[in-house]
Amino acid sequence: MAETDAALRTLAHNVRSARTRAGLSLDELGRRAKVSKGALVALERAQGNPNFATLVRLADTLGVSVSALMEGRTEGRVRVVAADSVTPLWTGEHGSEARLMLTTSGPAPTEVWRWRLRPDDAYPSHPHQAGVVETVSVTAGRMILVVDGTEHPVEAGETATFDGDAPHTYRGTGTETCHLIMTVHLPPGPASTG
Repeated sequence: MAETDAALRTLAHNVRSARTRAGLSLDELGRRAKVSKGALVALERAQGNPNFATLVRLADTLGVSVSALMEGRTEGRVRVVAADSVTPLWTGEHGSEARLMLTTSGPAPTEVWRWRLRPDDAYPSHPHQAGVVETVSVTAGRMILVVDGTEHPVEAGETATFDGDAPHTYRGTGTETCHLIMTVHLPPGPASTG
């Protein structure tokens, strides 16, 4: 329980700091991210339990990575992250999961995700801000990548990339579990005022 409380405090601090840096009020951040002001107030007070979709919308709106909202300060030049040390941010109905392993630093960070997609599990994603590019590299099994309603099969040994500002879905297919590495390349700076 103490670990969860510490994670919520870190998230609260990071959201408040990113909102302040972006010069956004709670009302404006809520409007742009489509999150209620009450949920934002609770989040900045380290209360509640925001879901993955809410974290993605907040990160997109603030122009930061999801992990930038969740992680404390890092030390050292090299960071090694074990998959079993990272809590899944999404779990599917049939045992699928997505873990945000880390985010690179710099003006245009990249999120590195490790996914396990069981056959017939799917994760539908809302469009991200303009300039976000996603890449999926399947290391085992098969998946269907759906971008803007069009299906694209991706098999072990194949990599696909697409602009993340369209609706997209990751869906497991075949008879075995699909393992993939997904990267989300974020554009530099805060999201536009649109």
